[in-house]
Amino acid sequence: MKGLIHSFETFGTKDGPGIRFVLFMQGCPLRCLYCHNPDTWNIADKKYELSPEEVLSDILKIKSFIKNGGVTVSGGEPLLQSEFVTELFKLCKTEGLHTAVDTSGYVLNNKVKEVLEYTDLVLLDIKHINPKKYKNLTARPLEPTFRFMEYLSEIQKPVWLRYVLVPGFTDDAEDLNNWAVYASKFENVERVDILPFHQMGLHKWEEIEQQYKLKDVPTPTQAEIENAESIFRNNGLKLIY
Repeated sequence: MKGLIHSFETFGTKDGPGIRFVLFMQGCPLRCLYCHNPDTWNIADKKYELSPEEVLSDILKIKSFIKNGGVTVSGGEPLLQSEFVTELFKLCKTEGLHTAVDTSGYVLNNKVKEVLEYTDLVLLDIKHINPKKYKNLTARPLEPTFRFMEYLSEIQKPVWLRYVLVPGFTDDAEDLNNWAVYASKFENVERVDILPFHQMGLHKWEEIEQQYKLKDVPTPTQAEIENAESIFRNNGLKLIY
């Protein structure tokens, strides 16, 4: 079994607790307007094709650095390649490594549920709370992500929620409050990370010759970030920096 892989990050600090080995898988069913890795969309465009054992070999080269962190599989959408992730995580567990998945929650089936058996933490991106706006933002329906979150709650899997704050798209006060009310219902949500929108992925859109509709959208101001933080905290959500 081979995984179709976009890239690696050997000392990640933003993809779960501690220092982490981050594996970016190729392929994604969403088409987010603000995606900073659009070059991961097409699964055929993989840069590497490796077995779980080959990836583990690379992980073990830095095991001493990530022993208090772990391994995160991201993307793209890593759960499109759930069988590979399951086998990799099984190997990670034999080495005593913490495992995390960074996902949109769009895919949920029995193979994904098996991945979650070997996953210590889920980083879940709930990109919008309004179904119409979610579809405008991602070109996909919101309901699968709701089902995914409900399943994580059912099995009491620890979750860090992520929310990209995009001026004019995801910063409406009513939407933010509704998002926070929804997220606060789940006892397994350990924290929320607000990720300010940035333009660092613009060159990748140009490289794949896709129209980037947000090229004139600014990074949120500190006041806009603090407003979102306040709404989330007022609903009992924990934010950590």
